[in-house]
Amino acid sequence: MLMSDIQILVVDDSSVTREMLQSYFAEEGYSVSTADTAEAAELLLSENEFDLVLLDIRLPGKDGLTLTRELRTRSEVGIILVTGKQDEIDRIIGLECGADEYVCKPFNPREILARGKNLIRRVREQRSIHKPVEEPALKTVGTWQLDTARRVLIKSDKSISQLTEGEFQLLVALLENEGVALTRDQLMDRIKNRTWNATDRTIDVLIGRIRRKLAEDPQCPALIITVHGVGYLMSPSHTTDIA
Repeated sequence: MLMSDIQILVVDDSSVTREMLQSYFAEEGYSVSTADTAEAAELLLSENEFDLVLLDIRLPGKDGLTLTRELRTRSEVGIILVTGKQDEIDRIIGLECGADEYVCKPFNPREILARGKNLIRRVREQRSIHKPVEEPALKTVGTWQLDTARRVLIKSDKSISQLTEGEFQLLVALLENEGVALTRDQLMDRIKNRTWNATDRTIDVLIGRIRRKLAEDPQCPALIITVHGVGYLMSPSHTTDIA
């Protein structure tokens, strides 16, 4: 895969930030587009298939959180939110809206590059139709099926619910330890290759997002159980492998 084939969109109302990120990623060989508003970004997103969006939360007009929520309903594109140091609440809301990660201003472009590479790899994997032949790719989760190759949840009517990298890794960790209560620290340790700053609150946000996605099917039982004073466990009676 050529770097020039990877499409990155930088959305920030600061021309200094846009030019700095565009120059940095272009020097690394990536194809980079920029926009100064969410509305301008939407036009570019409608015309191109991007692998990664670097998105400032505070934009004139439609804000970055709204754009994140709208993007996540229709796309698996990697989303890194750019926030101010004091925007703790916005960071949590951003994760709830479906962002994969966040970085705080001022930031090091090399850090964003490292995080972006992991997300781009995940996006490319999800877009691939390849499935492992030697192992089952599907796992039943309540009334859903988890496609571990594409990292999506599939409803009985064949509609798909996208999973972010954090959601997928956390769900797999729970499934691999079904019936066993895992603490938040254990869950954070089980989320492999994470480059974002996981916290107890981050785990709670991800659990909430997974629960809401499973609840899109009203027939799906409550699978993720809160064990007060400990953490979370996956109910062992509703998950099976499909050969």
